[in-house]
Amino acid sequence: MKETYDMKEALRKNLDEVIWNIEQARISITEHHIVKLVAVGKYSDEQSIQTLYELGQRAFGENQVQQLNTRMQNLEEFPLEWHMMGHLQSNKINKLIELRPSLFQSLDSLKLAEALNEKLIEKNQTMNCLLQINSAKEATKSGVSIEEAFDIYQQIQEACPALKLKGVMSIGAHVEEQKVIQQSFEATHKIYEALEKKGASICSMGMSSDYELAIKCGSNLVRIGSKIFK
Repeated sequence: MKETYDMKEALRKNLDEVIWNIEQARISITEHHIVKLVAVGKYSDEQSIQTLYELGQRAFGENQVQQLNTRMQNLEEFPLEWHMMGHLQSNKINKLIELRPSLFQSLDSLKLAEALNEKLIEKNQTMNCLLQINSAKEATKSGVSIEEAFDIYQQIQEACPALKLKGVMSIGAHVEEQKVIQQSFEATHKIYEALEKKGASICSMGMSSDYELAIKCGSNLVRIGSKIFK
């Protein structure tokens, strides 16, 4: 029992700290800037996710379709909001459609959009998505280029009716230098602002190492794993 209590208190402390930091960062912009927290479960077990639910957290994300499937099945009694936020292989498209996540955050190419759209139409379904932008210009990251992002977003809206684009997502530059990370976030946010007139409402930027900076650059959705589940 003590072990369970200790785990709950550790998670409560971590969650409170992250929420406090989010509040401080968002208020530094304006009190009207609302930021959504998605807890990324890849560093955790299902008991921890259930505990976070009891502490008030509702949105959770996974990086792999198989992990998302397992978590959704094992925690189906809880009214959780699930996000898929990792690279989607074409052979996993049908499985993701079957899972019906609240939001697919990592739509990283026009080719994937077309393949996903085709399968969704076959199944008479739609899916909420974010276009992933490789604003850090790093070869190891997925996503469309900054230069092409606006046009590709429009192309997907016009050619893929089963995909409901809600905005954009990016991963901050993987460097120590804060200025470089900030520039990658600012580049994504600039595209987001241009897409707001196209209906974009979500700018998903920021993870455990850089979420406060991301919020100060305009992010309204952060994806936090290790800072909560450490």
